[in-house]
Amino acid sequence: MIDHFLFQVFIYLVAAVVSVPIAKRLGLGSVLGYLIAGVIIGPFVLKLVGQDTEDVMHFAEFGVVLMLFLIGLELRPALLWRLKKQILGVGSSQVALTTAIIFAIAYFVGLQWKESLAIGLILALSSTAIVLQTLSEKGLLKTQAGRNSFSVLLFQDISLIPILAFLPLLAIAAVESHSGGGHDGYGTNYVEKLESWQLVLLILFIVSFIIVGGRFLSRPVFKFIAGTNLREIFIAFALFLIVGITLAMQFVGLSPALGTFLAGVVLADSEYRHAIETDIEPFKGLLLGLFFISIGASINFNLLFNNAELIALLLFGLIVIKFFVLLFVGKIFKFNNSENFLFSFALAQGGEFAFVLFSFASQNNVVSVENTQVLILVVALSMLLTPLMFIINEKFVQKSLNKKADDDEEVEIEENNPVIIAGFGRFGQIVGRFLHAHEIGTTVLDHDASQIDLVRRFGYKVYYGDSSSPDLLRAAGAEEAKLFVVAIDDKEKANETVKTIKKHFPHLKIMARAFDRSHTYELLHEGVDNVRRETFDSALQLGIDALVSMGYPKYQASRDALTFKHHDEQTLSELAEHWGDEKKYILHSNERNKNLLQILREDEKGIDDSNDHSWERPFDPEE
Repeated sequence: MIDHFLFQVFIYLVAAVVSVPIAKRLGLGSVLGYLIAGVIIGPFVLKLVGQDTEDVMHFAEFGVVLMLFLIGLELRPALLWRLKKQILGVGSSQVALTTAIIFAIAYFVGLQWKESLAIGLILALSSTAIVLQTLSEKGLLKTQAGRNSFSVLLFQDISLIPILAFLPLLAIAAVESHSGGGHDGYGTNYVEKLESWQLVLLILFIVSFIIVGGRFLSRPVFKFIAGTNLREIFIAFALFLIVGITLAMQFVGLSPALGTFLAGVVLADSEYRHAIETDIEPFKGLLLGLFFISIGASINFNLLFNNAELIALLLFGLIVIKFFVLLFVGKIFKFNNSENFLFSFALAQGGEFAFVLFSFASQNNVVSVENTQVLILVVALSMLLTPLMFIINEKFVQKSLNKKADDDEEVEIEENNPVIIAGFGRFGQIVGRFLHAHEIGTTVLDHDASQIDLVRRFGYKVYYGDSSSPDLLRAAGAEEAKLFVVAIDDKEKANETVKTIKKHFPHLKIMARAFDRSHTYELLHEGVDNVRRETFDSALQLGIDALVSMGYPKYQASRDALTFKHHDEQTLSELAEHWGDEKKYILHSNERNKNLLQILREDEKGIDDSNDHSWERPFDPEE
């Protein structure tokens, strides 16, 4: 007999493996792929999974907990403090305004004020899981719009605590304590016998223990476990910490995601941060995927078809209200148009915590069962539409904004710079500064609005947008420029940009940053004139230092490095024609490696090391 649980797991995994690669190929993103997979295998299409998707969803919500923990690892307390304006200012404004507007509409259509207020509070929250996953996938999480979105989501997660405490106070009728703890997972029944002051003390104790334990107690344990060289035990301890914090947060009725986020922030300065991050990431990805699939599978299509007009109206109303509230808040806090639209499209949906809060509100007789079922469906559909809203923003809104910005900028251009740099991060900045030092004008293209604002203050001409867009390149002066430097932190986008330049501006000489050897071959095949691997020179310099530390004279180490560099560049050029044919590539690569060894040995025989000491002592101008 086939085990039912294993069969369910098998179905979920098959759905993920089949749908997500297809969705990614179509440019829809992995999140939408998971959601569509859930719809297909759900009880209303193929019926491969039953009505027990709710239980799966609550298990998979642990993926949200892991995601918040990993985000916390990236945020040192100092950085979190710098985001206080966005967290408190932008976050509180969005929640307050959205709640007020939805409350007013619900009360106007005839709901009691308590139910209206509860619905407003719950629908003010957005989806942490979908938004952060999509922003991360698109490389937008570290942009200004990404940071603003994260700050609002963090405030919403924090506000979950007072909302959970406030909902029972809105009870329309007196109710007895619900048994079984519900399925909210926040454990209010465990501590309901405590006095308020006792609960506050317990919460403060647990939060303090997380901070102190993460800061001082976890490090020696991680050090001890790391010394055993047993990776599975290291992973087990990391998961033990996260699960333990989750249980502690549930015990006192707090959000597990918030607790693990706090633990992540505390461990952000730990020397084991990167190891923890690497080990936890696969669990987070799998559980989040399971969570998204379960959301898709939980959509009640019978309810949708029977109330199609009402649900369509509510869905449209929810997205429009949240979108324009976010747009208004962005204007108040002076976001530029591009980042403001991304920020608004990203958060204009209901959140996963709505499933918890609406069920909790229903159990406490704050929101009726009928309204709860309809609103949960509306939230699920809004989450399903979120990846599509990202696509609309990217394909239509941002392009329109860029075109308008380009038209405005063209009027002000009085001269065209000879060099255009696409990407002004850690690599592009060095190139730009070096050219500026020689009084060579540059025009910069970048997709990070905050970076653009900073760069413009230093006198660079900057354009926001997609560097593979012919219109943007034309507006930046590509028709008159002499050199184009591709320094983009995205392989696919770099390749697309090169193709566009070769097609529309063939006169431009192209120099490009490559991530590794394989990317170098891709760029060379596209016709790039000059390619530099981003880590090659610094790695070679470290190789020189390594040889010197092993007893080699500094002159010999430097000379060998120069020989190695010339040989590697020749090898790269020769092997480019064999890239794609693994047999020939390996054969010629081995021959070139033998040739390098012979060259270095012959070179060492001819070295006159009588003056090697001059490399080791300070320069004396009197000599």
